[in-house]
Amino acid sequence: MADLKQEEISEGVERLAKPAETEAEILNGKKGPAVEATVGGSEIKKEIEEEEKKEEVKLPRLSAAEFRAYNSMAEHMEYFHNHFRQSWTLLYSACESKKRPSNLSLKQFLSTGLQFCSHLSTHHAIEEQRIFPVLAQKMPEFKQGKNAAELLRQHKQIHKGMDEFEAYLERCRSGETELQLGVLKEKMDSWGTVLWTHLEQEVKTLGAENMRRYWTVEEMRRMPM
Repeated sequence: MADLKQEEISEGVERLAKPAETEAEILNGKKGPAVEATVGGSEIKKEIEEEEKKEEVKLPRLSAAEFRAYNSMAEHMEYFHNHFRQSWTLLYSACESKKRPSNLSLKQFLSTGLQFCSHLSTHHAIEEQRIFPVLAQKMPEFKQGKNAAELLRQHKQIHKGMDEFEAYLERCRSGETELQLGVLKEKMDSWGTVLWTHLEQEVKTLGAENMRRYWTVEEMRRMPM
């Protein structure tokens, strides 16, 4: 991932939402039910999954207010993800049709692609620095570092492909090479699947039915998003 200026990340944080007071404050008080299990084999794993399903069935139905609180992060994330989907679709559609949008000059088209990369990089930096560390206190889905969770591994896969995509657009903008939409499509195909999988999976993980397993309503209201 390209290095980002700290002020850019700070501005992104302000755009996302009001900051949490502190991680400690989020975690103080009554803790939501956490799922802790050590899997020693396929049979044990199967038993644990069955028990988790039973526990989910036993959970009481959420009130409308509770659902809004537990689903708030998913809704915020979906808002940003939809912007990424729209930008991707505009660029990829041009590649498939081998014709850029009639309302965009070459310079504007290249700028659209580069802005997409910049916004996605900033978004991921904010998540990894400000949001995921808080969630990882209770949620293994956001574990960082060695043996990082799948969502974090997806970030690395996305940026590996995006870096090549961005570098190609930069060469086109500088005049070093001429834009070929067929080549641009190849650059997008290398990471398109993992990007779209990530955009959907991350929102689902932050959804109300999953978040209620780990957090209280009050903790959700103090989340950094």
